[in-house]
Amino acid sequence: MKAILNQILSSILALLVLLSTVSWTVDKHICMGKVVDVAFFANAKTCGMEVDSMGMDSAFEKSCCDDESFTLQGQEDLKTSFFDLDLKQQLFLASYTYSYINLFQDVATSTTSLLGHPPPLLDKDYQVLYETFLI
Repeated sequence: MKAILNQILSSILALLVLLSTVSWTVDKHICMGKVVDVAFFANAKTCGMEVDSMGMDSAFEKSCCDDESFTLQGQEDLKTSFFDLDLKQQLFLASYTYSYINLFQDVATSTTSLLGHPPPLLDKDYQVLYETFLI
């Protein structure tokens, strides 16, 4: 149960970071006071009535259609450069990497090769001699 809760919480936090860092643009097309189309990250589709109003006289300057768009800026200060390390941080990173790599190496290796030697020949059958049998 704890592992499932941990996975759910980590997924929610990852989604929260993603949603807070992405900039959102919402575009709305309003015709005669009613919302016709709403689009995220793109332009909203029009109703086609603003084309008709273009051909009219200039006396009718006010169109029945309106476009609204707003942008919600995301956070941009989360990205830190990996290459802007000072001398102490570089020294720590190099020593940590060196000790971590050497952690998995054998210190004392003794090689015993028994591949070329056959097992000794038995001149007596010890199981029958001592009457010990595996069942």
